[in-house]
Parts: sequence; C-alpha cells; structure tokens
Amino acid sequence: MNFKKLSDEDVISFYPKILKELKDRDIIRTNNLVGDLGEYWTRKKYNETPNLPKLQDAPKSTKNIDAISVKGERYAIKSTSGSGTGVFASLPTDNTDKKFEFLVVVIFDKDYVLKEILELNWEQFKKYRRMKPPENKWNLPITNEVKTAAKKIYLKK
Repeated sequence: MNFKKLSDEDVISFYPKILKELKDRDIIRTNNLVGDLGEYWTRKKYNETPNLPKLQDAPKSTKNIDAISVKGERYAIKSTSGSGTGVFASLPTDNTDKKFEFLVVVIFDKDYVLKEILELNWEQFKKYRRMKPPENKWNLPITNEVKTAAKKIYLKK
C-alpha cells in the first residue's frame, strides 16, 4: 500500500483500526503499543524456547510486574528503541525491597522490529539502574556493560 497517495485523514484513520486488530489477535492489551509489543514478544519467545520459563500475563493493574512464570517468579518488562528504558513509575525511590525477580528489556529498532531481548535479575537491575531527572524515578540505561551482564534471550540474526 502506498501511503503517500492517501490523505492525512486516511492515514490517521488506520491507527485505531490497527490497534483494534492487534487487540483482537491478543498481541496488545492497551493502547500502549510499544510496551504491549514488548510484553507480547517476551511471552512468545519465553514460551516457545526450551529451557526458558513459561510466562503468563500478570493480572491487570498489578504494580511493578507484567508477567509471572508458572513457578511464580515475577517479571517486569520494559521496551525501548533508544538508549534506555522508560521510568519505573511504581518503584519507590527509597525502597530496596525486591519487587520482581527478573527484568526483561525488549529492544526494538526505529521501525518496531524486534532486535534483542535481555534479562537481568533483581540484583543486576539494582546495580545498573539510575535515577532519571526530572521524574526522580528509576530507569535503566542500555549500556554495553548492561548488555554484557544480561542473559541474552533473543538476538536478531
């Protein structure tokens, strides 16, 4: 389809239709396209890969986590196409209590093509996290050191 030949209104009208189709296919759950795509690819790769835990969605409105393994391990999932994750909005800045066992970082290219899935445990997350101003919330810069330390779940060939 050549989008260049379509009017602005026609192009804009595709977005809600695409979101509806993605929801109908259970690829996304909300209108947070990038976050939901990261959760979709995480579940898909974990559930299809031998020797990785099987994951299911965490109940809606569950703080700090997005998926739970069949063994009860809690997974936070963050998606990015940049050099760091978004902020962890519900993680207290002064609390070091373990809020999840694993952080999964899903890295997309600028066209939302899956590039990498990385996994860090809670201790690794605490080591590499940084306070992001002005929100004063934690985020995770995606540095070479983080990539080296992380378990590689998926790397685009």
